Amino acid sequence: MTVMTMAAALNNALHEIMEADKAVVVLGEDIGVNGGVFRITVGLVEKYGEKRVLDPPLAEAGIVGFAVGMSLAGLKPVAECQFSGFIYPAYQELVSHAARIRNRTRGSFHCGMVLRAPYGGGIKALEHHAESMEVVYGHVQGLKVVIPSNPYDAKGLLIASIRDEDPVVFLEPKRLYHLSKGEVPEEIYEVPLGKANVVREGTQLTLVAYGSMMFDCLNVVEELKDKYSIELIDLRTISPMDSETVINSVKKTGRCVIVHEAPRTFGLAAELIARINDKIFYSLEKPVERVTGYDVPFPLALHEKHYLPDREKIIAGIEKIMKD
Repeated sequence: MTVMTMAAALNNALHEIMEADKAVVVLGEDIGVNGGVFRITVGLVEKYGEKRVLDPPLAEAGIVGFAVGMSLAGLKPVAECQFSGFIYPAYQELVSHAARIRNRTRGSFHCGMVLRAPYGGGIKALEHHAESMEVVYGHVQGLKVVIPSNPYDAKGLLIASIRDEDPVVFLEPKRLYHLSKGEVPEEIYEVPLGKANVVREGTQLTLVAYGSMMFDCLNVVEELKDKYSIELIDLRTISPMDSETVINSVKKTGRCVIVHEAPRTFGLAAELIARINDKIFYSLEKPVERVTGYDVPFPLALHEKHYLPDREKIIAGIEKIMKD
């Protein structure tokens, strides 16, 4: 085990999987000599050469389109867009091609590719650099959407995503690149896709989050540990979503708060609440509470702190639902 940041764990994952599997290639914006805007691909081009580490033009539709073709040719491409807001020009390639190939060919072909991108706020970035639009991709059948929250999961989920036969949108919470640290095995391992993680067990309330919000939720659970017994769940995979783990927890606790920084309307919390109500409505002591971002474009740096869910907002949500 080695203590790593999330950025280092992702870099280690790419080094390990490229060493183990010659079919893995990486391509994206400034990922070669520059090592990526957040240095996730540093050292790859020096070790594996320009035939496996490609620096294409800044054309997202072309990058993802090339990745689709590479996958169909038998390679395992890992593409990168510098920020999640830059994926939009490539949405056509994801929806019309990557997500449909398995169904279009009745299983004869698979599109095993990964699209990596930093996502979310918290670093006072510019427009198109801080959105949390994961449900845009989660709504597309045929795509898998993965969001790690710590270094151990980041490495294991990325390796599992690269080995998966289906296309994966792998969103990395940029706020946690160097904020989150933890022990990470140096060897290759996988964290299974589609399986949530019960981070802390509890009996009075279920707190659900993913990505960067897990950092804040962990701190809140620790702060309130002498007041409430809170079960904390990290979804890890948005699509397919492991609602069963959440439902089993809420059936036990009777109360639930869901936290995400994405906008409230049509957000992941709404879908998860629908599933909870459908399965265990009569087990609820209170309606499920949402703590989310607002239904506005992500603000620039001056107002970022007002938009993002934080300690105070999460605690307020918990206190509201814990009142008799």
